[in-house]
Parts: sequence; C-alpha cells; structure tokens
Amino acid sequence: VQLQASGGGLVQAGGSLRLSCAASGGTFSRFIMGWFRQAPGKEREFVGVINWDGTSTYYADSVKGRFTISRDNAKNTVHLQMNGLEPEDTAVYSCAASRSYYGDGYDQYDYWGQGTLVTVSS
Repeated sequence: VQLQASGGGLVQAGGSLRLSCAASGGTFSRFIMGWFRQAPGKEREFVGVINWDGTSTYYADSVKGRFTISRDNAKNTVHLQMNGLEPEDTAVYSCAASRSYYGDGYDQYDYWGQGTLVTVSS
C-alpha cells in the first residue's frame, strides 16, 4: 500500500492543523494506521494510532487531549486533527500502516508514507 501525508504548514502557537494521509494500492480497512513525527535532531516519536474501523485510538501522552485521529475507510483516508499546537510540536509528520500491530513501536509498521512538515511558531 502507498501512503501520502498532506496538510502540513506554518501555524502560530495555539492554532490548529488537520493532516491527512491518503492510501492506495491496498484494502485500507484492513490496516491499522499510525502517526509518527520527527523533529530536527531528534528521534522519531509516536503520536497516535487508530484501529481498523476507527473504534479505538491510542495517543502519546504529549499529545493526548490535543490531537485526534480519525479515519474514513470509504475514502481510504486517515486524519490527524491537531489543536492547541505548541512550538514543541514542530516536526515532520508521517503516517504508517500495519496489518496487525496496534501500538507505538515504529519498527512494527509495514508501510510508511512521505511526511509533511508542521512548523509551529511562538
């Protein structure tokens, strides 16, 4: 499956952005979808994950209560709604797909998309 993230940009602290990840080449509803981010000079960090039908989500403590993941299986798309953005959220955000793993281990995901840059100014 091929994944393409979009929706990044420059936003002021306290603002919001909605990222999207479009999937193609596979049966999207069979994949668990995760979001990760990587800030300059830092390791890749788990953001959150959503299960096959969208009934379960799990977030990193750093984004819990501010970020929300949703999916539209009819449109082969997963979204990351980011509210209350902080400068520390500045990073390249990437989506990933897993056939069976539901968790925060980036090395457990099977497919990765190209990331989209989010920059939060103070």
